Amino acid sequence: MTRSKKQPLRKCVVTQEMVPKQQLIRVVRNKEGEVFVDDTGKKNGRGAYLMKDLQVIEQAEKQQVLNRHLKTKVDDNIYEELRAKVEADPS
Repeated sequence: MTRSKKQPLRKCVVTQEMVPKQQLIRVVRNKEGEVFVDDTGKKNGRGAYLMKDLQVIEQAEKQQVLNRHLKTKVDDNIYEELRAKVEADPS
Protein backbone atom coordinates (compact mmCIF):
# COMPACT_ATOMS: atom_id res chain seq x y z
CA MET A 1 0.00 0.00 0.00
CA THR A 2 1.50 3.31 -1.07
CA ARG A 3 0.72 6.44 0.85
CA SER A 4 0.34 9.69 -0.95
CA LYS A 5 2.40 12.53 0.46
CA LYS A 6 0.41 15.09 2.41
CA GLN A 7 0.04 18.45 0.69
CA PRO A 8 1.09 21.31 3.04
CA LEU A 9 -1.67 23.89 3.38
CA ARG A 10 -1.24 27.56 4.27
CA LYS A 11 -3.74 30.38 4.82
CA CYS A 12 -3.86 33.39 2.52
CA VAL A 13 -3.79 36.53 4.68
CA VAL A 14 -6.27 38.31 2.39
CA THR A 15 -8.89 35.66 1.53
CA GLN A 16 -8.39 33.56 4.71
CA GLU A 17 -8.59 30.39 2.56
CA MET A 18 -6.49 27.32 3.27
CA VAL A 19 -4.81 26.32 -0.01
CA PRO A 20 -1.78 24.24 -1.02
CA LYS A 21 1.50 26.04 -0.36
CA GLN A 22 2.48 25.85 -4.06
CA GLN A 23 -0.44 28.14 -4.97
CA LEU A 24 0.80 30.91 -2.67
CA ILE A 25 3.59 33.50 -2.57
CA ARG A 26 5.39 34.08 0.73
CA VAL A 27 6.47 37.53 1.89
CA VAL A 28 8.94 37.63 4.80
CA ARG A 29 10.18 40.14 7.37
CA ASN A 30 13.49 39.07 8.90
CA LYS A 31 15.05 40.07 12.23
CA GLU A 32 16.75 43.09 10.64
CA GLY A 33 13.33 44.39 9.56
CA GLU A 34 13.89 43.79 5.84
CA VAL A 35 10.79 42.76 3.88
CA PHE A 36 11.21 40.63 0.76
CA VAL A 37 9.48 38.01 -1.40
CA ASP A 38 10.62 34.50 -0.47
CA ASP A 39 10.83 32.35 -3.61
CA THR A 40 11.99 29.25 -1.71
CA GLY A 41 9.38 29.43 1.04
CA LYS A 42 12.03 28.53 3.60
CA LYS A 43 13.74 31.77 4.59
CA ASN A 44 13.89 32.71 8.27
CA GLY A 45 11.51 35.35 9.55
CA ARG A 46 7.87 36.18 9.96
CA GLY A 47 6.00 35.15 6.84
CA ALA A 48 2.68 35.99 5.26
CA TYR A 49 1.15 34.12 2.34
CA LEU A 50 -0.77 35.60 -0.59
CA MET A 51 -2.61 33.80 -3.37
CA LYS A 52 -1.09 34.07 -6.84
CA ASP A 53 -3.89 36.37 -8.01
CA LEU A 54 -3.64 40.02 -9.07
CA GLN A 55 -6.93 40.91 -7.39
CA VAL A 56 -5.68 39.49 -4.08
CA ILE A 57 -2.44 41.48 -4.33
CA GLU A 58 -4.37 44.68 -5.15
CA GLN A 59 -6.66 44.08 -2.18
CA ALA A 60 -3.67 43.43 0.12
CA GLU A 61 -2.09 46.72 -0.94
CA LYS A 62 -5.31 48.71 -0.61
CA GLN A 63 -6.18 47.30 2.84
CA GLN A 64 -2.52 47.20 4.02
CA VAL A 65 -2.90 43.57 5.09
CA LEU A 66 0.84 42.84 4.86
CA ASN A 67 1.63 45.84 7.08
CA ARG A 68 -0.51 44.33 9.83
CA HIS A 69 0.71 40.75 9.47
CA LEU A 70 4.40 41.59 9.19
CA LYS A 71 4.12 44.41 11.76
CA THR A 72 6.10 46.84 9.62
CA LYS A 73 5.66 49.20 6.65
CA VAL A 74 5.76 47.24 3.40
CA ASP A 75 7.28 49.22 0.53
CA ASP A 76 5.43 49.65 -2.78
CA ASN A 77 8.20 47.84 -4.70
CA ILE A 78 7.24 44.60 -2.86
CA TYR A 79 3.76 44.83 -4.38
CA GLU A 80 5.30 45.52 -7.80
CA GLU A 81 7.49 42.42 -7.42
CA LEU A 82 4.44 40.35 -6.41
CA ARG A 83 2.50 41.56 -9.47
CA ALA A 84 5.43 40.69 -11.75
CA LYS A 85 5.67 37.18 -10.27
CA VAL A 86 1.94 36.56 -10.71
CA GLU A 87 1.96 37.81 -14.31
CA ALA A 88 5.02 35.67 -15.12
CA ASP A 89 3.55 32.51 -13.55
CA PRO A 90 1.39 30.66 -16.11
CA SER A 91 -0.62 28.66 -13.52
